[in-house]
Amino acid sequence: MKIICIGRNYTDHIKELSNEKPTDPVVFLKPDTSILLKGQPFFIPEFSQDVHHEVEILVRINRIGKHIQTKFAHKYYNEIGLGIDFTARDLQAKLKAKGLPWEKAKGFDGAAVIGKWLPKESLPHVDELNFSLTKNGKTVQSGSSRLMLWKVDELIAYVSQFFTLKIGDILFTGTPAGVGPVALNDNLVGTLEGKELFSIKVK
Repeated sequence: MKIICIGRNYTDHIKELSNEKPTDPVVFLKPDTSILLKGQPFFIPEFSQDVHHEVEILVRINRIGKHIQTKFAHKYYNEIGLGIDFTARDLQAKLKAKGLPWEKAKGFDGAAVIGKWLPKESLPHVDELNFSLTKNGKTVQSGSSRLMLWKVDELIAYVSQFFTLKIGDILFTGTPAGVGPVALNDNLVGTLEGKELFSIKVK
């Protein structure tokens, strides 16, 4: 299975990191070894002093597809979830400055939190989902899929031009503003439409 991630999909997040607004979706991959095991804490890696949380809506692909049209993309998933794209921001900045790939900053062990999955029929339309992340009981990120530059079905269509989508592949759809560092003993809780989908302890 593949973990396909989208960067810079919310205008406010682009502004907070002083990035350039993209003309096409920014796509990168995480290896399956980056998935944080269920029930395990997130361990801050030794190679970073500035790991940031990035909460994101996820979709899980349920059929094989290539060159999918946007109008048919909704047929390729029936579950929606929430997760965190942990990012070693200091390492990422060094790599970006040299024009190098981001994988070490985005794909390290434990860098992909995947929470519970919900049937999409149990939720509002995929383009009208509200979600949030709390850190130690305080809301630090709050977003809505209404504010995505590219909506979920558009992302699936775009990504499928380059990668054949297979059953079990997971799409991270981008993070809203409010990303920030995590510290020892932080507790991170992700909520989608009022439903808690994950709770992570930082070690």
